[in-house]
Amino acid sequence: MADPRGFLKVTNRETAKRRPVEVRIMDWKEVYEKRDQGTLKQQASRCMDCGVPFCHQGCPLGNLIPEWNDLTWRGDGKGAIERLHATNNFPEFTGRLCPAPCESSCVLGINQPAVTIKEVEVSIIDQAFENDWVQPHAPERLTGKTVAVVGSGPAGLAAAQQLTRAGHTVAVYERDDKIGGLLRYGIPDFKMEKYHIDRRIAQMEAEGTRFRAGVNIGVDITWEDLRARFDAVVVTTGATKPRDLAVAGRELSGVHFAMDYLVQANRAVAGETVENQIIADGKNVIILGGGDTGADCLGTA
Repeated sequence: MADPRGFLKVTNRETAKRRPVEVRIMDWKEVYEKRDQGTLKQQASRCMDCGVPFCHQGCPLGNLIPEWNDLTWRGDGKGAIERLHATNNFPEFTGRLCPAPCESSCVLGINQPAVTIKEVEVSIIDQAFENDWVQPHAPERLTGKTVAVVGSGPAGLAAAQQLTRAGHTVAVYERDDKIGGLLRYGIPDFKMEKYHIDRRIAQMEAEGTRFRAGVNIGVDITWEDLRARFDAVVVTTGATKPRDLAVAGRELSGVHFAMDYLVQANRAVAGETVENQIIADGKNVIILGGGDTGADCLGTA
């Protein structure tokens, strides 16, 4: 565990500072400034010696949160990333995008602000990349089995990495022109810059995973042909069909689905030319929905 009396010594929750508004509206880079290691160590020290650490149950991945909080407090970044990678293939994604149900489950949250688990998580992986601790883990031997993964979002990438490391020959198919799914074309850069995806793909390629972008399964290749070519097929296509609203005025011009808007914006930020791009400049914008997607539209507009 971390400092046994840490939660008594440090009672305030302190998160990363945001870049000044007048600065961040000039670009599409991430909102938060670089995290201070001293502050992170203090925040990690607040993790208690819980009899039952409910953060384990709150985390869908079952992350070993008290363990890597302790290693962060002790200054053992290499040990921390090993424990984090034991349950999480891509902490650089979850540490930026996850709504952090672990923090809602934090026992300390009963009478103090919860431990900044998400901040500690993303600091561990960022430090690991900075120090070249994230290395390819190619399998020692191949099984001779082949697997096709259809869809290159976080589920597809995680499945592909695990299957490759198990020794199978894996090919990931993506209908868009670049790998990443909604990580690349749905999430704005101010939440997660795309180099995080690119450097993880480079690691996976070094491990032996093959990527086939621009291939639409069911159109370019039939499902029957795909199944005949591979020993197994993993379908991780996500849900791209929007939910419409049957309300008066829905048919009027200027009413758009969020993903149509966000995908175009992400392509434009990546330097692509987008024809007939939906632009909010100089317009009054109303967003229906206050979740993450609505917030992404707000920040983009």
